[in-house]
Amino acid sequence: MLDSYFVMQGYRVMATGWGKDAIQLADESLPDLVLLDILLPDMDGFEVCQRLRESHKTRNIPIIFLTERNQRQERLLGLKMGVVDYITKPFDLQELRLRVRNVLNRVVNPSEANAVTGLPDEVATDAQLQMYLNDPYSGRGLLIVSLRGLNSFRELYGFIASDEVLRVVSLMVRNAVGEVAGHDAYCGHLFGQTFVAIVPNQTLDTLADRIIERAASSLEYFYPGDNRGSKAYTDDRLRLLMGQITDEDGFFNTLEALKQRAIACQLQVPPVVDEPVIRLLASNE
Repeated sequence: MLDSYFVMQGYRVMATGWGKDAIQLADESLPDLVLLDILLPDMDGFEVCQRLRESHKTRNIPIIFLTERNQRQERLLGLKMGVVDYITKPFDLQELRLRVRNVLNRVVNPSEANAVTGLPDEVATDAQLQMYLNDPYSGRGLLIVSLRGLNSFRELYGFIASDEVLRVVSLMVRNAVGEVAGHDAYCGHLFGQTFVAIVPNQTLDTLADRIIERAASSLEYFYPGDNRGSKAYTDDRLRLLMGQITDEDGFFNTLEALKQRAIACQLQVPPVVDEPVIRLLASNE
């Protein structure tokens, strides 16, 4: 189905149902993007991904996992291996098309800005985080802000509305960073719908409070009147998860360790329905 669909969209598609053949196909043809299922008849998608990453020729090909499996450990493993996205079945075909388009646009036209928010993307943020790691006594910390509930919101109200939510929230976070920590502070995408600000340690609490204050009064108003406040009928509401990492929590040896800690900080929090915003203090313990 995906083969035929993407051909109709004007893409040149190569497809196989076997992991071994996929590795050989990628080595011979060097595709711009790989859509990879985890459940394959001869080897799982993680092994295919690992072998693609081990080859100097194919190590930089962006990979999107497309699978029925959505366990936290598997998502963490995929992110650790460097996949650019993780889409679970059943999926929205238009959403998949847009995600494929966005990944390919970054490959063909590399940019440091996210197409929706205008904030620096993951590649640019990785460079900033590496500089942060290289200067462990800088007196700076990380504020991690993750927007949750956006996928459920998108299913109800569509891509245009959900992109507007992401754009407004990113603008709110960026403005708060500028107001509290100054324009020398950094704000960008850690991954997906999660932002990170690199700011002086003494501004972290004030910055978090500023974002919480604005988010608490604005997120609910993205919903129409019949699904707002006491009339709300959906459980997975728009909300923010927040975490802090400072040099007082210890030092991270690698960029990957720092990012995994940030990811774990977000995923460990169960959904909260009654409160639009919750905070989590991250430590390196």
